[in-house]
Amino acid sequence: MNKLTSLPSWKQLKNHFNKIQHSHMRELFEKDPFRQEKYSIIFEDILFDYSKNRVTEKTMTLLLDLADESKLKHWIEKLVRGDKVNFTENNAALHTALRTPAQHSTQLKNKDIINDVHRQLDKMERFTEIVRCGEWAGYTGKAITDIVNIGIGGSDLGPQMITQALKPYQIKNMKFHFISNIDARHFLDITDKLNPETTLFIIVSKSFKTQETMLNAHSARRWFLQRAKNSELVSQHFVAVSTNIKKVTEFGIKQENIFLFWDWVGGRYSLWSSVGMSIALSVGMKRFRELLAGANAMDNHFSTAPFNKNIPVIMGLLGIWYNNFFGCESHAILPYDHLLNQLPAYLEQADMESNGKSITRSGNKTNYSTGCIVWGAQGINGQHAFYQLMHQGTKLIPADFISSAIPQIGLPEHHETMLSNFIAQSEALMRGRNHDETLQELKLQGLSHDEIESCLPHMVFEGNRPTNSILFRQVTPRTLGSLIAMYEHKVFVQGIIWNINSFDQWGVELGKTLAKKVLADLKSNHSCEHDSSTNSLIRYFKLLNRDNCVL
Repeated sequence: MNKLTSLPSWKQLKNHFNKIQHSHMRELFEKDPFRQEKYSIIFEDILFDYSKNRVTEKTMTLLLDLADESKLKHWIEKLVRGDKVNFTENNAALHTALRTPAQHSTQLKNKDIINDVHRQLDKMERFTEIVRCGEWAGYTGKAITDIVNIGIGGSDLGPQMITQALKPYQIKNMKFHFISNIDARHFLDITDKLNPETTLFIIVSKSFKTQETMLNAHSARRWFLQRAKNSELVSQHFVAVSTNIKKVTEFGIKQENIFLFWDWVGGRYSLWSSVGMSIALSVGMKRFRELLAGANAMDNHFSTAPFNKNIPVIMGLLGIWYNNFFGCESHAILPYDHLLNQLPAYLEQADMESNGKSITRSGNKTNYSTGCIVWGAQGINGQHAFYQLMHQGTKLIPADFISSAIPQIGLPEHHETMLSNFIAQSEALMRGRNHDETLQELKLQGLSHDEIESCLPHMVFEGNRPTNSILFRQVTPRTLGSLIAMYEHKVFVQGIIWNINSFDQWGVELGKTLAKKVLADLKSNHSCEHDSSTNSLIRYFKLLNRDNCVL
């Protein structure tokens, strides 16, 4: 038997689930008028309301026991201390150090890494100031008007999501673009709109060898030189975030324009480092530091708050409850704020790349479900797309409803209407509409008996669909930093309880390795040595491209 499923709390949770699995949240609210107060936590201006979940006091007690028996507190200390929690890659996972204030200290290999972090932040500040004020000029003396971030995965999703979310704070005389896809159309759609005289590229790749990033980087270099005609001018229009100084300088970027990050920073946790250069250029370093401060405040909450008042811990435990006991396979992220429209895509990587594992830390295969499928969209649009499945479908889909109370711009009636939906949808998912309520509503509409009999079964909602509501004052750098760190730590909590390594991603490596072999086959005339399907795809590609080869 696996260690997790043999824990006393796990066995008790299983028995408890069998007793309460059919309990309805409507009844739980009716029995306890103070339920919302018991099942909500306020952190700064963020309200985390988890009262609309299929839990009782007994459920939460047993889930907290599970956290204790999984030694979660011990693992949080290891994470923050810089122990090698990413043991398969022999690294710490010290993304929390990236947002630690300068007056603190974190030791790694007998070195205070906080000094290194703040040296890079100070370097970023000097650079962003001269670019934003126009002192950094292109090769014809014109100020920079367009910033293009070239990266992929964590080097793209995080910076892009936050740049979008903090758009109200964005400098007015610059535009920001992100290239990640190696489809040529993506590259051309962006570069067709740019002027090489006023464009600055940020190449983000730790190794400066990432296939997708470097393909786009070299295409950008060629695009630039087709107009500038002088390779020495590359240094005025390209900077890099990397650890491979040799490769970067060979590309034509000056060493003083290389911004560092470290092996103890995982890609999907790297936006807090120099990888966030596009964010800093967009909103300025003062706002970027506010983003870091918000994340640091959540780090402190996570590492010090008792588990029963700890937002990331509660979020993680609720996810375990639905995934492993109710058998839920997915979790929806539903932001009711246009600024957060890229949050679901960002959290897909943060969660699924972290916990999409089936091998425990001891190297054994799990005998329980791990890694939830995370997906979502803006709430209002989702209501007219997939909410039908959430309300009346056969699948139970827990969801996070996220919104700000105050809009960043005018048209308050728009925001109030949106907030009314944010609140009402979670209520509808919880309450549903039973037979008698539906019957009464149809009678009030003046329908005949036959019409009512025909419609009634289709208009009954079971309800009892779990949601968390996350409501805060406004999308600010500090609040956004806290929100993202909150989800990072929630993912960590679940990884610890599932006894897996949340910080590696070996599953994506095989496809990359095989892609290099397939690319060589696509370019050559020799016979392929793959399975019949792969061989057929290669042959058919060559057939289609026989008279128009693009390679």
